[in-house]
Amino acid sequence: MRFDVLFRATVVLLPALLVAQQPDAPSANPGRPTVSTPATLTPPGYFQFETGMFGAWTSPGLDSQTNLNEVVKFSLTQRLELLAGFEPVAHSRVGHFARNDAGGISVGAQAVIFPGEGVKPTISASYFHGVYDGTSPDLDVGSSTNSVLLLASADVKGFHYDANLFLNEVVSSPARRSQTGQSLSISHPLNARFGLSGEIWHFTQPFLRSNAIGNLWAVNYNATRDLVFDAGFNRGLTSTSAQWEIFAGFTYLLPYKIFRR
Repeated sequence: MRFDVLFRATVVLLPALLVAQQPDAPSANPGRPTVSTPATLTPPGYFQFETGMFGAWTSPGLDSQTNLNEVVKFSLTQRLELLAGFEPVAHSRVGHFARNDAGGISVGAQAVIFPGEGVKPTISASYFHGVYDGTSPDLDVGSSTNSVLLLASADVKGFHYDANLFLNEVVSSPARRSQTGQSLSISHPLNARFGLSGEIWHFTQPFLRSNAIGNLWAVNYNATRDLVFDAGFNRGLTSTSAQWEIFAGFTYLLPYKIFRR
């Protein structure tokens, strides 16, 4: 999908989405903009859309890249969630050469293993599979063909944390390599509307024989209980990490239940 078409659709539809709210609709559960994904699921029976723009500078083999990204989530039950992620377009630049490409598409599922509450963590596991590689160049972490995650989330003394362990399969044809990663995100509300998140993350880079490490900071604004805006930046901490990344977007929980139990 072209960016101008996506932008016009967002401008036209967003006001309607803001006013078309059911009074009993639950709250959104944003998984963006951090690398870490919450172990808790979205409300069962509701679609959640996580939409964003992303820019990166000085990544291995790339001077810069800007892309659009979208993640759609739908929980069938309180223990099982379906996910799909795609990148409609990416604009990349190397030296004086620029190109526009379609990004990849991945689908997956996340299941709660041990539900928690408060300081007792929720433990979940998820699996993703890339169904379309796309043609856009990869950034520092690369893109995985298959990915397994172990996730934990809890609240401790006013702070919320999301911790993830990653086991990925990455491909550079014809070679296949395993990639591991870890991330820890900690967030805290500043007031009834605003919140602050900080994160540290690490991924191995098997084809570069190196490691990508980054430190991410983001703010969020809770416009309504089903609409959350976010913006922030990430600073790469190794020579093979993307040195600077900025991002902005929103999470929207469609306030209409698709089915009832």
